[in-house]
Amino acid sequence: MNAPRHPLELLARNLQLRSPLSLQDRAAILALPYVLRTLESGTYTVREADPPEQCAVLVSGFAFRQKLTGEGSRQIVSLQIPGEALDLQGLFLDVADHSVQMLTRGEVAFVARSDLRELARARPAIGHAIVVKILVEASIFREWVLNVGRRDSRSRIAHLLCELAVRLDSEGLATDYGYELPMTQEQLADVVGLTPVHVNRTLKALEADGLVKRTKRNISFPDWQRLRSVGDFNQRYLHLTPQPTD
Repeated sequence: MNAPRHPLELLARNLQLRSPLSLQDRAAILALPYVLRTLESGTYTVREADPPEQCAVLVSGFAFRQKLTGEGSRQIVSLQIPGEALDLQGLFLDVADHSVQMLTRGEVAFVARSDLRELARARPAIGHAIVVKILVEASIFREWVLNVGRRDSRSRIAHLLCELAVRLDSEGLATDYGYELPMTQEQLADVVGLTPVHVNRTLKALEADGLVKRTKRNISFPDWQRLRSVGDFNQRYLHLTPQPTD
């Protein structure tokens, strides 16, 4: 897919996916002042304990949220795809409670947090869309807790692959639920709470069963319905339909 002409176009599209926006609302989002930067894999956009000053919008590439234990063990708590704002959860908080890093090289548009807050207050439809987006992110967090806490390794990985397929497809970034999986097995392990060796073994088993097909980093799903069943995947928690505004 070609990148949009305007760096904030994907953000407007992402917000409109679940909450109606007028042409004037979309224009107001595109009118936000921003600074566009190219960030390398591993670069932080937010560090835990720092005061948030800007809101980063992922224009291209992938990012992830993470928490660290006191001993330094990492848990990846969400994956972010192009078009998503990385800091909406901290829009009205005075300190970051988690870190956000680039998973891959990509472009990020930085918008002043004060400008985004002012826009949310000035245009109620945009404010509503931001609230809905934050609530959807909370819904996804709940599903991830369930995934790590109660599903077996096979279901955990299948569920993650299904989620990414549906989220990317909803943004026009996947083809027939196939996509590039830009993650190492170590990173996948930090998502699903397993060891890299266990992840590797489970992926090979899913491939042997005809549920996934891997070519380098590209992944596709020969039997999508079976994969959904194995992953106990129901996309209800993604709330991919416009939500009521009254």
